[in-house]
Amino acid sequence: MPEDAQNRSGNWTSTQAYVLAVICLLSGVIVGYLLRNSRPPQASVPAKQATVPSQGSQPGAMGAPVTAAQLKRMADKQAEPLLNGLKTKPTDAGLLAQAGNVYYDAHQFNDAIDYYGRSLQSDPKNTTVRTDMGTALWYVGNVDRAIAEFDRVLKQEPNKGIALFNRGMVKWQGKMDVEGAVADWETLLKVYPNYPQRPTVEQLILQAKRHSDIKPGEKTAKPTG
Repeated sequence: MPEDAQNRSGNWTSTQAYVLAVICLLSGVIVGYLLRNSRPPQASVPAKQATVPSQGSQPGAMGAPVTAAQLKRMADKQAEPLLNGLKTKPTDAGLLAQAGNVYYDAHQFNDAIDYYGRSLQSDPKNTTVRTDMGTALWYVGNVDRAIAEFDRVLKQEPNKGIALFNRGMVKWQGKMDVEGAVADWETLLKVYPNYPQRPTVEQLILQAKRHSDIKPGEKTAKPTG
């Protein structure tokens, strides 16, 4: 989706997420969440917190965890008008990106990647869509390609805040590249000195440095604060 007016966060618009990430260091296991470029704050919910309706209740009610099949069905239903539009406009970059967003928010990341990729074939300079595709690639475990997409975004738009943040997360968690992650986050704070979540980013920098010798999944007695 094309970006609209800039606000005090530079490349972030009024519809973009301002909550940077949920970082949980539990028993030394590092868990982080990247952001979709145009995702509203209330949508920033980890997959494990999603719920399905219990028997006799409506969708969205509190119940057991949502299954992948249920999320897929919900996404297909929500995307149906977009998919119908694509039957007559199969290369429409906007429709393709919107479809990608629907599947991303339903945690159907492979489908999201497919639609984002097709959107970028029509509009290869759209850094918003490319950032979202890089983020989806991280969630399917394609670390190298995720970083490559963020690299392309930042080559075109060096001060894109969300790409700097997400690339830093992938470098840290996917490559244990503390130096590279810290460099991205420090650039983010330098470019946007009044960044609304500056304390969060500063805490990430401290955590990354303190856990620079720990591989993902290892336990540590080091303090997290």
